[in-house]
Amino acid sequence: MIDGNDLKTIKETTQEFFLKTGLDIDLDFLPPKKSNIQGGQEEIFAIQLNITAKEPQILIGERGQTLSEIQHLLKSVLKRKIDNRFFLELDINDYKKKKADYLRELARLEAEGVALSKQEKAFPPMTAYERRIIHLELADHPNIIAESAGEEPDRKIIIKPKP
Repeated sequence: MIDGNDLKTIKETTQEFFLKTGLDIDLDFLPPKKSNIQGGQEEIFAIQLNITAKEPQILIGERGQTLSEIQHLLKSVLKRKIDNRFFLELDINDYKKKKADYLRELARLEAEGVALSKQEKAFPPMTAYERRIIHLELADHPNIIAESAGEEPDRKIIIKPKP
C-alpha cells in the first residue's frame, strides 16, 4: 500500500526528474486511487501526475510516443526508490485525456456505422493503450463485436456486426 512516505518520495523524485530537463512545467499530483487491477492479496494504487507545459509537444512527441517513454522511464526510477507496487499515469496538458475522449467518440460513431451497414470496419494500427480504450467503450454495445487482430506494431481493432 502506498503510504505518506512513498507519496513524498514520488513527489520529490518526480520534481527532481523534471527539473533536470530544464523545461518550464507545473506538476499536479492527484491523490492516489485504488486500481481496478488487484495484485494478488495486495492493493495496487494508481498515481496520476498531470503536467502543464508551455512547450508540450517536446514532452508528448509524435502520437504520444515521447510521453509514453517518459512515463516508462519515470516509473523505472520510482520503482528503485519505492518497494510497493503502483501504476503511474502521466499526462501532459491533458493530451491523454483528450485522446481518450476522441477515441471513445470515434469508437461509438464507427460502431453505429457498422451496426447500420452490417459491414466490418478496421481501425488503423494502435497502441495497446489506445486499443484498450476502444475495447472498453464498445464492450457492452449490443450490435457489434470488437476484436484485436494482427501483430505488434501493426495490431488493430476490427469492429464486426453481431450475427
